[in-house]
Amino acid sequence: MLAAAYEELDRDSFAALTLDRLARRSGVHVSTIRRRWRTVEGVVVELLAERGSTLPTPDTGDFRRDLTQLTQAIADFNNALRNRNVLQGLLAAAAHDPRVEEIVRAAFVRRIEEVTLIARQAVERGEIPEDTDPREVIAALAAPLYYRVLILRGSIDERLVHTTVEATYQAARSGVFVRKGDREG
Repeated sequence: MLAAAYEELDRDSFAALTLDRLARRSGVHVSTIRRRWRTVEGVVVELLAERGSTLPTPDTGDFRRDLTQLTQAIADFNNALRNRNVLQGLLAAAAHDPRVEEIVRAAFVRRIEEVTLIARQAVERGEIPEDTDPREVIAALAAPLYYRVLILRGSIDERLVHTTVEATYQAARSGVFVRKGDREG
């Protein structure tokens, strides 16, 4: 079913996706889809969780390289039309359905927690200050990328990857993401 949804999203937008189209594409009866996922959003939320979990968390031993690899992976993922369709569609659905909103939020929070390893390891190696908030590092890295994809509805080009990595790297190294309470202590 997830493969069928992914194929459909390669052909058309999230708004055009229906349970009937998924049933035709997958060969599964609509009632079976409804029983397991209830809605198109349910299928696509599971698809997002599956696809998002395939993104690796870089561990090169170098903070800048890790940021670069993570940023490039996010760019590659979001530059694929069907992945962008999934994300844009889910966010549109989340605006009207608190259940979808919570599932999408949980998926992003889980992924952010996974990739904070990059900043935590950079702290351990002495590349960035000890009290750096790893979530803020990842938020600074991801924000311009998702702004480009979701607000401007554009793709993530090489220049954006480079400037985002450099801005995040330099900010982290200079202590911008040090927790304020820890900085004052």
